Amino acid sequence: MKKAFLGVFLAIFLFISSSTTYAAENQIKVDGVAIASDVKPEIKNKRTMVPLRVISENLGASVEWSNSEVILAKSDMKVILTLNSSTAEKNGKKMLLDVKPYMKNNRIFVPLRFIAETFGCHVNYNNFAVTVDTEPLFIDGVQVKALQHEYHMTMGGVVQKINGNAYNKTIYNIFVKNKGEKVEAPADYSWRFTIDTLGSYYKNAQYDFLDPKGNSLVRFDVYSLIRSFPSELLTGYPEILIHDVSKDEWYLFSDTATRSINQLIDTAAKNGFLTIISNTVV
Repeated sequence: MKKAFLGVFLAIFLFISSSTTYAAENQIKVDGVAIASDVKPEIKNKRTMVPLRVISENLGASVEWSNSEVILAKSDMKVILTLNSSTAEKNGKKMLLDVKPYMKNNRIFVPLRFIAETFGCHVNYNNFAVTVDTEPLFIDGVQVKALQHEYHMTMGGVVQKINGNAYNKTIYNIFVKNKGEKVEAPADYSWRFTIDTLGSYYKNAQYDFLDPKGNSLVRFDVYSLIRSFPSELLTGYPEILIHDVSKDEWYLFSDTATRSINQLIDTAAKNGFLTIISNTVV
């Protein structure tokens, strides 16, 4: 009798242990993309805890770290979490958490559902799988499905597609918010380096925000001044311009904004949100 009871108890224990381990090791999908992470999610008190980077990079939230506080911000939402505290702050309002944020292996773990739903995302659990759907970007009432990014090298070029609503929305907002003064179109601009024409501009890259059918809703081209003439002759020529192709309008742009966009694209590639369509670089 004791052996039978012991056998049943052991079976239940192994089932629970294996289930917990499996849940903790499961991948999390954001907008259909399985997130790669050097630290796996964990289950604490039946809540999925994820490394902070998963939130900051793939849900489009910025992160500030001060002492034991973590500040997550996106649009008009600001969340403050404190390590080992069950109290969070959401736009100034105190909230109670089921599980305290904690540090493990030099990684901060935070509750996935609370953070995701706070930033307008939908979280679903199915057979231990965790899926997060972020808010899509709409332009003139039409949903953006992907961002197509093209750039050229000396010989050949690359066309790639960035998926993930958070990446596309953040990049689009960088373009919109960093448009400077409206200017006239330059006399010479193209994919080619025109080194013998004063005030020529080289197209660094073009960005097409695509609808679900693959049609372009909005396109931005970024140009930089070709510095093949002495600096004194180039006085008055802006370093970087942006061409809103959809409206055929030109604006001043900044190197800081350009680098921010490139960094987001690099992060999207690292996390599996980028697909190479063609690469003719030789």
